[in-house]
Amino acid sequence: MTQPDPHTPPATRARRGRTPNWLRSWGRSLSGNTALAAVSAWLAVRFLKLVFRTNSWVVEPEDILDQVTPELPVIVAVWHGQHVLLPAIPIGLSGSVMISRSLDGEITARVAEAFGAKTIRASGGRNARHTLSKGALKGFLEMLATLNRGENVLQTADIPKGTARRVGLGIVTLAQKSGRPIVPLAVASSRRWVLPKSWDRTTINLPFGKSAIVAGERILVAGDADQAALEGARQALQAEMRRITARAYALTGNPEPETGSGDGA
Repeated sequence: MTQPDPHTPPATRARRGRTPNWLRSWGRSLSGNTALAAVSAWLAVRFLKLVFRTNSWVVEPEDILDQVTPELPVIVAVWHGQHVLLPAIPIGLSGSVMISRSLDGEITARVAEAFGAKTIRASGGRNARHTLSKGALKGFLEMLATLNRGENVLQTADIPKGTARRVGLGIVTLAQKSGRPIVPLAVASSRRWVLPKSWDRTTINLPFGKSAIVAGERILVAGDADQAALEGARQALQAEMRRITARAYALTGNPEPETGSGDGA
């Protein structure tokens, strides 16, 4: 359900680098070699468990699960780039996660499943011509069906390969069609490695630091929302996601450097 982002400034597109060749090569190997993907996922799961066990954790608000429980099922919204640690975070929200069918999606799906999440393999991307071939419509319908069954879904809020941390309309449309609230969520660690040239600031959280999880105010979208109302919900979600992301990094004691945020809207 994602669409090209017409608001991405040319200068931003020029600054955004391609995924490093070594990572693309690794992704191809994982996608084409079941045994290698299984081993890599096994190692990744154990690394995430190490990160979880060796970091001190702050959850804000502390009673987020109690707050959200009466509203279940919900749509949990996260940024691309912050999703790496999400399968292991200790807040008790589980559900289905939509993971791209791209080359580097295979290991992510395996890791998510190892932590008990269900996976929906689909991807939209910026190019509308590839929407059907990547299964975006099928993925949207599967997420809608999942919510209708009473199960949570976790979805990245920004558009794949678009402008980092600019919310797309797909997630607010899902909220509109399902009638379920969006729960913005941010996770950050004091010790981290940001992959160079990654469009989404993909962050590998490291052991022996301080980590924070921050949940934002729920976003509700009316079933009869028109385009103006959907855009208003998109902007509200974007503002809340940016707020809690800054808050999460601040709680770790190692704030994220200012890098700009796309079109600002």
